[in-house]
Amino acid sequence: MLPALKSFNCLLVDAKGAIYFTNKNGTFPITLTSFKSHESERGTPKILSTTAKNLSRDDDAYWEERSDALLSSFLNDTYDDAEPNDGKSNQKRSINDAVSKNITLVLENLLKNYENSQLPTHGKGYPTVVQTNILIRSMGPVSELDMDYSMDCYFRQYWRDTRLSFLGPIRSLSLSIKMLERIWRPDTYFYNGKHSYVHTITVPNKLLRISQHGDILYSMRLTIKAKCPMELRNFPMDRQSCPLILGSYAYSNQQLVYQWQNSQSVNFVPGMTLSQFDLISFPYRNFTFTRREGDFSVLQVSFNLQRHTGYFLIQVYVPCILIVVLSWVSFWIHREATSDRVGLGITTVLTLSTISLDSRTDLPKVRYATALDWFLLMSFFYCIATLLEFAGVHYFTKVGSGEIVIDDSEWEDLIEEVGGDAFAARQLAVRRRSSTRSSANFNFPTTSDEQESTELPEPAIRLTMERTTQTEVRVPRWRQLLYCLAGDDQYRRQRQREAGNRGHINSVSHIDRAARVLFPASFALLNLFYWLFYVFANDTFAWSDNPISTLSH
Repeated sequence: MLPALKSFNCLLVDAKGAIYFTNKNGTFPITLTSFKSHESERGTPKILSTTAKNLSRDDDAYWEERSDALLSSFLNDTYDDAEPNDGKSNQKRSINDAVSKNITLVLENLLKNYENSQLPTHGKGYPTVVQTNILIRSMGPVSELDMDYSMDCYFRQYWRDTRLSFLGPIRSLSLSIKMLERIWRPDTYFYNGKHSYVHTITVPNKLLRISQHGDILYSMRLTIKAKCPMELRNFPMDRQSCPLILGSYAYSNQQLVYQWQNSQSVNFVPGMTLSQFDLISFPYRNFTFTRREGDFSVLQVSFNLQRHTGYFLIQVYVPCILIVVLSWVSFWIHREATSDRVGLGITTVLTLSTISLDSRTDLPKVRYATALDWFLLMSFFYCIATLLEFAGVHYFTKVGSGEIVIDDSEWEDLIEEVGGDAFAARQLAVRRRSSTRSSANFNFPTTSDEQESTELPEPAIRLTMERTTQTEVRVPRWRQLLYCLAGDDQYRRQRQREAGNRGHINSVSHIDRAARVLFPASFALLNLFYWLFYVFANDTFAWSDNPISTLSH
């Protein structure tokens, strides 16, 4: 070995074949001559004499001047051997081997006295700065039931560790992830994380790169599942702010400080969309969070989301409106069709119950009513009110519609006359009641001849008639309502007897007539107030930073 080589720290060989020696004064190039069969023995390399002669000089200017000439001399060499291809392949293999061995030598020298349990700025009086940026590949789903969200991202951290700086022609080294166990790295964790993991297919998706000055890039691909406190009072016209909060687990802000790298520290892959939300904004900041252990440097990014209402309009709102409108059909159904009107009302209520239960499947059991709950309650109210309206119609006006009202004493007399046959007794009552009505309806003077020649047919028992009447005006309507609410059976029987004596029945109720107007008009008015209220509530919504105090440590 040449005497001048004793003071060199390490040997580096780059891909072009140039050999560099590094010492305390800098890096100096050394090249080999080509194989010349007519000048030397075959296969015997020799160092250029000018290089060997001046290795002991410490003149930096001289070495900078000589480096270009020596490198050009090596690149312009030709091979005049009998087997030139073998000579080139052997030289390439030797260069690659030299590069591998000397990179390993550099790393071993860097890590010889390295302590990976100490921060890069340990004992220097100022904290280590870790810069961060995130590239989000996909986001979602956002779960209201669990109040969390997921995203897939590239999470990158940058810091400087001068203990890992080196000199040489190689500007940066991309290292195996096994080196992570031998160097210091920040203990970053997510304050509001629930379940996060690093992708490991086909190998752990991590990257480690070290530059000459000791700048370290540590990148990994993560799937993060984090908590998102939600306020669902305006659901499904709501807006949510889902935070991602990260920081050091053990190092206080006097030892480790986190910073966003630049103004573009949070980015999204072009074309990324969410199925149920629009991403309105994503402000980020750094601040200090006080825990029991001290003050800690923290980074936060808030994803401000606005929900799409199209799904709920199609699946909930429009069906509910149509079901309520369908319940109003009973106002045009004859009031004597009791089974039809009751069946329609019960069907609409049960259908609304099914829609309500299905819409609450993906929602948490919160202590307050959401906007969707209020709309479903309003729809329930109208369907039940339709049933109650028919109950009022039935009580006040459905009297004498073919139902023969017989007192107990009269029924006993009829049973005795027909010998105990109940069916025959009812037929007898019908004939008597019809004869009474016919005499009242056809009471006009006729001659004896006309009576003999013309036999008026016995009028059939009409179960329904077209004439429209209402309850007696002698009883005030408010008192009628009280009788209805109290279930006064005596008043009902009185109305039945009056209707039977009049010889006609009610077919259309004034209550139905009023309901045909009042129900649609009030429902439309309530819908107008409902939508205006929640639209203006969204306009006045102010995004706020989620308080980190809710995230217990």
